[in-house]
Amino acid sequence: MYHSHIHTYQDAISKTKAEYFSGLINSSEGNSRALFSILSRTTTCPNSLPPHLYSSDFCNTLASFFSSKIDHIHQQLQPVTTSSTPSPVLFSPHQPLSEFTLPSVLQISELIKKSKTTSCQLDPFPTALVKAALPSLSPLIKNIIHTSLKTGTVPLAFKTAAVTPILKKPGSDPTNLNNFRPISNVPFISKILEKVVASQLHNHLSSNNLYEKFQSGFRQLHSTETALLKITNDLLLAADSGLVSILLLLDLTAAFDTISHPILLERLSNIGISDLPLNWFQSYLSDRTQFIQLKSFTSPTVPVTAGVPQGSVLGPLLFIIYLLPLGQLFSKHNIHFHCYADDTQLYFSSKPDATLPPASLSNCLLEIKSWFTSNFLKLNSNKTELLIIGTKTNLKKLNNFSISFDNSSIFPSPQVKSLGVILDSTLSFTAHINNVTRTAYFHLRNIRRLRPSLSQHSTAVLVHSLITSRLDYCNSLLSGLPYKTLRKLQLLQNSAARIITHTSTSLHITPVLQQLHWLPVPQRINYKLLILTFKALHNLAPPYLCELIHVATPARSLRSSSSLQLMVPTTRLITMGDRAFSRSAPQLWNSLPSDLRNLDSFPQFAKKIKTYLFTLAY
Repeated sequence: MYHSHIHTYQDAISKTKAEYFSGLINSSEGNSRALFSILSRTTTCPNSLPPHLYSSDFCNTLASFFSSKIDHIHQQLQPVTTSSTPSPVLFSPHQPLSEFTLPSVLQISELIKKSKTTSCQLDPFPTALVKAALPSLSPLIKNIIHTSLKTGTVPLAFKTAAVTPILKKPGSDPTNLNNFRPISNVPFISKILEKVVASQLHNHLSSNNLYEKFQSGFRQLHSTETALLKITNDLLLAADSGLVSILLLLDLTAAFDTISHPILLERLSNIGISDLPLNWFQSYLSDRTQFIQLKSFTSPTVPVTAGVPQGSVLGPLLFIIYLLPLGQLFSKHNIHFHCYADDTQLYFSSKPDATLPPASLSNCLLEIKSWFTSNFLKLNSNKTELLIIGTKTNLKKLNNFSISFDNSSIFPSPQVKSLGVILDSTLSFTAHINNVTRTAYFHLRNIRRLRPSLSQHSTAVLVHSLITSRLDYCNSLLSGLPYKTLRKLQLLQNSAARIITHTSTSLHITPVLQQLHWLPVPQRINYKLLILTFKALHNLAPPYLCELIHVATPARSLRSSSSLQLMVPTTRLITMGDRAFSRSAPQLWNSLPSDLRNLDSFPQFAKKIKTYLFTLAY
């Protein structure tokens, strides 16, 4: 009888735990940050901050630190700025933005419905309540937004931000204030107002062709993957041609927080923002304040006289506009470049026996340094990285060299991290794959600890968010790599599949992957490559990717031809040129059955291509 009751009690506890964790995980499906937090709280991961730091005193310390840091940067740059400021670059929009279009109640309601249900301390009531009472509240919200757009003013209540400090790297020392990054939270209704303005600003930039072509940050159809695919394509083709390339990753200190409001307003004026819209942006940037928040503890509000809020809707778009003149500086010196928000990468190719670094790169860096300084952007030369890319044979021909920059010498590194991907000198991605597997196995071990209390669905949600997302991140860059290099990723996927399905390691993995409808790693890479190729063919990708794909038949055959083929450029090396997107994508595309190549609908193509690759794999 006793043992029977014990078993009943244990079963009840297990069932309750499973229901509790499943409820938590299922409610956070699609939110990687929330799922990571759940996993951290329920396993051995420590909290980000020790309990004694949650205090008003520490909030005050952080508020003072963030403010003084920006003031110090501006003071450092001020002498250079007053003595020599390069002339602003003028743009010529076809049609200026001289007035805002007023959105309807229906348009505002749709924006609210599609927005995340998140609230901050500045909201008078929870966002969930706003959505629940939308029929009653939407006319009032419309009046607030219309008044702001018609008068060119932003309500003072919308210009205060609650700043949550987060550690830049988990596990770093929280007593070192430099390890914190400020994330601004603004009122929910102010985000809706910003979305209305951001949409019209984006339309103005697009219709006037004002976006920088090689700026991939915060733009539709653009991503870190498309940016890296373009960069690695160029580097692989250069190496295939017998050249070596210099890749320079520039680092800016607190870039979003240091931009000058007067200069930003001048940029907006230069691109055709005038009259009431320009007044609105002036109001948006003026009289801003912020305070630090750690749980229930806060600091007093402090004025914000520079920068754009990182947690806002408009902030990233305004930052891109601020950097618009940069592209012309790089092009002037014939230096290739690519930006993702404030991440700037320069690359230059030359023969291995040429003098390195080339004078054009040195001159370009001097002018860039001057431009950044004049625009209150501080280059961090200590974190600026240099990588040399080429074949092993050509890399051996190079003499040791460094680049003198900002009173310091930058020496080549064996590898650098670019937009979350580790690049090495031969673009083998071995270090990147090792890093992905190491991080993913850490999360997988924690999921395994929690597995007895989880349903299969909840386990799959965790795995997709914390493991599969890492397997798939920028995986098109891995196209053409030998299976022995990809094997570690396949073993990781196998382990994840076994944990979800409770499958023993003694059983063959293929039926398990089939049961889960998972493509193996090589097919996942091909799937991503084909998706990007389809998008490039149908103008659903950045122009810089579309330009790498060329149809081998007349354009009129795009929909009618039963044998749509792409041009496959000639390359020399399997390890280099064959892996470039402009070579590997057309080759893979041409291997598809004609009925798949001639599909026009992206959802249909994505579905059918997965089925096709699944059939090939199994």
